[in-house]
Parts: sequence; C-alpha cells; structure tokens
Amino acid sequence: MLQQTQVKTVIPYYLRFMERFPSLKILADAAVDDVLYLWTGLGYYARGRNLHKTADIIQYHHQAKFPQTIDELQALPGIGRSTAGAILSLAYGQHQSILDGNVKRILCRYYQVEGWSGLAKVQKELWQYIDQLTPKQHCGDFNQALMDLGSSVCSRSKPHCLHCPLNGQCQAYLNKQTHLYPQAKPKKKKPNKTAYLLMLKNEMGEFFLEQRPQQGIWGGLWSFPQCLTMDEVTHWLNQHRYNVISQPQILAEFKHTFSHFHLFITPVIIHIKTPLAIHDNASICWFNPKKSLKIGMPAPINTLILQQTVSDSSAGKANKTTEQTA
Repeated sequence: MLQQTQVKTVIPYYLRFMERFPSLKILADAAVDDVLYLWTGLGYYARGRNLHKTADIIQYHHQAKFPQTIDELQALPGIGRSTAGAILSLAYGQHQSILDGNVKRILCRYYQVEGWSGLAKVQKELWQYIDQLTPKQHCGDFNQALMDLGSSVCSRSKPHCLHCPLNGQCQAYLNKQTHLYPQAKPKKKKPNKTAYLLMLKNEMGEFFLEQRPQQGIWGGLWSFPQCLTMDEVTHWLNQHRYNVISQPQILAEFKHTFSHFHLFITPVIIHIKTPLAIHDNASICWFNPKKSLKIGMPAPINTLILQQTVSDSSAGKANKTTEQTA
C-alpha cells in the first residue's frame, strides 16, 4: 500500500484491510473482489491484485512459509528488487540493499547524480552506490535509518540540511544546489481521452455493472459500460435490447487523471424496465447500492452511484412532501 502512496492516506486502508484479512490463509482464500473492494479509492489497483496472488502462492505453493531468498521473493507478483531487499533485511536480518524513493533522493543529492532516477542507467549507478554503502552487520537498521532520514530530513521539498548528519559530505549541500537534486523526470504532456459512461438503472434502483478485463485501466474492477461516442451508447442499447423508459440524461463532464493520461468522463443515465431474464454471465451484475454487495469499484464509479442514489432519495422526499401538501 505504501508504494506510491503516502502514509497518512494508507493508514485507514491498512487498518480495515488487516481487520478483514488477519492471516495469510484468509487473504489467499478470499475472492479478489473482496480485496479490491477494500482497495477502492487507493488507486494503482494492480497492487491489490498482486497482493492477493502472492498470498495464494505463498499459502499453497510455499506451504505457507514466506520465501527467504532474493530470487524467490522477486518471482512473486509485484515484488521488485528493492521491496525484496527491504523484506529480507528488516524481517530476517539479511545483507540486502534497498533503493526506495527516499534512498534515491539521498543518493542523488549526496553524490550529485545527474539525470532522472527512473532511467535505467541512473538506476544502475544508484544501485552501485547503495551496494557499496550497505554494511554487512545491522543491515536492517541501516536501511530503516536511510528511509527515515529521507522521509523526515532529506525531504523532497524544503529539506532540513542543517540537521542532516550527512551534510559534511553531501555534494549538493556543499555546492548549494540541493534544490536541483534529484533531477526531475522530463515533462511529457499527458494526452486527453474522452469516454461516455452508461449508467443503466432499472426500476428496482439497481445499476448495470460489468467487470473490466484483468489487464489495463481499472483491471478486474466493476464499472459502467464505456463508450467513445453517443452513437456507441445508442448501439449498445440496441444490441442489448433493454426496454428504455426515459430519454438519456447527460450529466456534467468531469476529469479523472491516470498516471499517463487524463480521462474526460461524461456520465449518461438511462432508466429501463427491470429485465425479466437473469443474466448467465459472471462478468456482469445488477448492483443495488442499498444492499451490502461488496465489490471492487473505481472511485469515480462509486462516487457517481452515491451521487445518483442521494439525488434520487432527495427527489423522492420532495415528491412525498408535495403529495402530503396537496
């Protein structure tokens, strides 16, 4: 959870997650929807899917014993060299280096490393530095100290250099260039994409949802059907032959930003008669927000459903008041 997400954001998610999945076996045996439900709003959902896969692998392929070699750990979904090094050094006292964002920032300033730290050649240089520095004894303490130093002293903005124990040898500090390191990722303008989300709602107040493919944006999560144009929306409705009882209501467009593009979303609400037939398809469902069906949904989809539910509830109360007054 802490990969690419701040501690203050993670804490409530972590506490709920551990309450629901207090053991490896419980997590391994859970449905992936249960995991993604508790991940909703945290973003980078591949982390949740990888965590679930890893629990299954350890429980049933490693006899519930956590791997203790760097190669075995890196073979698990979502665990790279630095995460594996952190686990082995902190949990098992092994001599392993780490290179998380905090450590990269310290090294880039200390050695005045040129180039963005995400580049392969820069990564290679940083690994060489940290491998040379990491002691064989008390390796876990050293790694923890570096991460703490990076998060509390050698921070991204306004670092507390006067209080840093490394300021006597830090090249960026000695050259009064701390603000220039680490060097930023070359800016690349994010492209804009558009989509219409089809919010199909039946007379029982249920929303039509479909499960997205496991790979790609919102992989494995439940979402509204997505169309590129209003013509595609019409085609979708004709193809599925639902009995529409209202004209499409187009809501205000809003922007949702992913790591590599902006998505401008236009929700379209369409009310239909409740279908008589039950779909024999595990990848679609009718979701009732008033019931306790726990499935993983992207934050924008969850928000749209809540907004529409509140709007319908307010309209219902207003109509009831009008009837009573009449």
